[in-house]
Amino acid sequence: MIRPPLPPFDEAAARHKVRLAEDAWNTRDPERVAAAYTQDSVWRNRSEFLRGRAEIVAFLTRKWAKERDYRLVKNLHAFRGDRIAVRFRYEWHDADGQWWRSYGNENWAFDDSGLMRRREASINDVAIAEAERAFRWPAPGPRPEGEAEMPDVPW
Repeated sequence: MIRPPLPPFDEAAARHKVRLAEDAWNTRDPERVAAAYTQDSVWRNRSEFLRGRAEIVAFLTRKWAKERDYRLVKNLHAFRGDRIAVRFRYEWHDADGQWWRSYGNENWAFDDSGLMRRREASINDVAIAEAERAFRWPAPGPRPEGEAEMPDVPW
């Protein structure tokens, strides 16, 4: 399977790859998201270590059962060759209705066909009031064009 844009990335291709990933994650469809990774992709997500698409699908299924009304924004931080670094922010609420803002950084490495072979994510969560939410577009679904990539909100 070929997943353009392909490495080595220039700035336009890296930005496009980041937006494609953001849009896919905002579907909250574990199978769709996992299709962008190699069959043997290696992940570190917080303190969890995953290998392969089956583990990625299981992880994402658990994640989105817990993280309700999830909305994500990713921004390109850096790129070189077959690697992209992003910073991201997402908002969600738990089963009790508590809203959270999660902040993080990811490092990605791709194979020659444009599939991600490695993902390392560091994430922190901050409880927020519903009124503090910055991402209010209909979910699931992509961030609408014109919606700020990373709006100014208090940390």
